[in-house]
Amino acid sequence: MKANPQATARFLTAFIDELVRWGVRDVVVSPGSRSTPLAVTAFEWSVRHPEAFSVHLDVDERGAGFLALGMAKASGRPTVLVCTSGTAVANYYPAVMEANVSRVPLIVLTGDRPGRLQNLGAPQTCDQLGAFGSHVRTFRQMPLPADNADSLLFAAQAARELVASALPFGEPAPVNAAHYPLSGACVGAPVHANFPFEEPLLPDLRLLDEIIERQAVAPMAPYVVGQPTLSPDQAADIADALSGKRVLVLLGEGTARTDAEAERVLAWIRHVGALAFADPLSGMRAFDEPRVLASYDAVLKPGGGIPKGLLYPQVIVRFGRYPISKRATQFVAEACAAGATEVVVDPLETRDFLSATGLFVRSTPSAFAGALCLVSAKRAASTWTDAWIAAEAAAQEGIAQLMQAGEGAIVSALVANIPEESCLFAGNSMSVRLLDTFYARGREKRLCMLGNRGLNGIDGTLSSAIGAARCLGTTTVLLGDLAALHDINALALQREVLGWENRASVVIVLFNNSGGAIFDMLPQSSDEAYFERLFLTPQSVDFQQVAAGFGVPVCEVSDAGEFATAYERALGVPGISLIEIKTELRGVQKRMYSA
Repeated sequence: MKANPQATARFLTAFIDELVRWGVRDVVVSPGSRSTPLAVTAFEWSVRHPEAFSVHLDVDERGAGFLALGMAKASGRPTVLVCTSGTAVANYYPAVMEANVSRVPLIVLTGDRPGRLQNLGAPQTCDQLGAFGSHVRTFRQMPLPADNADSLLFAAQAARELVASALPFGEPAPVNAAHYPLSGACVGAPVHANFPFEEPLLPDLRLLDEIIERQAVAPMAPYVVGQPTLSPDQAADIADALSGKRVLVLLGEGTARTDAEAERVLAWIRHVGALAFADPLSGMRAFDEPRVLASYDAVLKPGGGIPKGLLYPQVIVRFGRYPISKRATQFVAEACAAGATEVVVDPLETRDFLSATGLFVRSTPSAFAGALCLVSAKRAASTWTDAWIAAEAAAQEGIAQLMQAGEGAIVSALVANIPEESCLFAGNSMSVRLLDTFYARGREKRLCMLGNRGLNGIDGTLSSAIGAARCLGTTTVLLGDLAALHDINALALQREVLGWENRASVVIVLFNNSGGAIFDMLPQSSDEAYFERLFLTPQSVDFQQVAAGFGVPVCEVSDAGEFATAYERALGVPGISLIEIKTELRGVQKRMYSA
């Protein structure tokens, strides 16, 4: 059975055109044969309408998945992934899993052999039906392309359904000077469509030219289903439950995406006289609000604060995910065991691994805060918040000593010198914890704080950050040596980055402790031989040579002064640059928390 190249051209053009009409702007292609119809149609579309649609290339499917994830997280729009059949599909799996847990809108389009070749030993053929299982919100098995009227209508409808499922709450605010995001707050999800194709795989290019040229790029269709809101009665009931109580607000990743959303949340915190813990990836540390604490982890360490009897809140309101700080989540668990009520505010689910939810409010944090600001509030005595603010000030004196040298000095110099309205992408493991410790509140500098905290993995960090730079421009990546090794192929995207019209600078700040220093802070830490072999995993990669092999400018610095000079220089250079700081493999906990 042979494909009809004209039918393939018409069917896929109807599909791609509808994706663009519904707000899709970027597609990441991983090269392959069976996905040729999708890749070529998307490419031809981008050539003829570059103002509306862009195609990016990444030969490493695993990295490509994270590149697309970074674009979608930064822009708030669904990004499309295209790959061929077989193991290529499996290589997208880590990024799909991360997107699912972090609510990032991805549209995965996979090429496949037709049904007649399945389970017969055909090359590069496996069962791709529902390949991502429960990790995608929607799966659709597409038919073979046809160009009758019903098939073309179906192709367009399938595209609409995928976008609507990937991002159900409408058009995100545009990324520009007026709407530079604070964080990667999303309510989307990955979706998957599997396309079987017969040979010949190349669609009729002459027909593509004719069809695409006459397509008008219409505005995005109105797929908004409505933001969850509270009625006045519901807001009054919740306000009554909070009246006069000591209220602690957890500002987790996903609290607010824009300044306007953040200001509504802060206004409500002041309105009820609450105290707040701001996770670094919430973006909420950019505001100079005394009630929003950043150094709560240091207060909660043994001997770090005031007596716990004064610390316990009576109500805990959580926006977004639980904080990175393990001490903070342990404190929440203790407070709930002592009688505190946890209120979870989320448009989709509780995400409550402590199983402590006393009240679940299906709303966005911004809508919740806006509704409760309209209701009068009785505040608790200010002595509680005053004690916490004083305890944080004392803890920050100790942190300031740690910021004179080592990792603390570098992170402090990074935060001081990073440009306003640029992106700071934190790797997991030690990197995000360094940021949590040394990035304080009150800098009054608007940054977009991003990270892949859904599954806490270290794979794909560089690719995700580079994807974010495609949408946000200047991006700084803070990560460790093992995370860099997991995604070292991302440096091959240097050519892709240099071709972007935004001339983005991507500066990689690499803490090289020659292994897995994070484990020295965990219960596994030991002087026994197994610990170094299985957990510290010492390595001796020469990142200077590796980066040079990819054409990436690189330098090594040893202190904060050298770093500030190198960082300023790198920020002025389009493309990827790398700054390496070598540190000790053991003793990181003492260096971070001894003061």
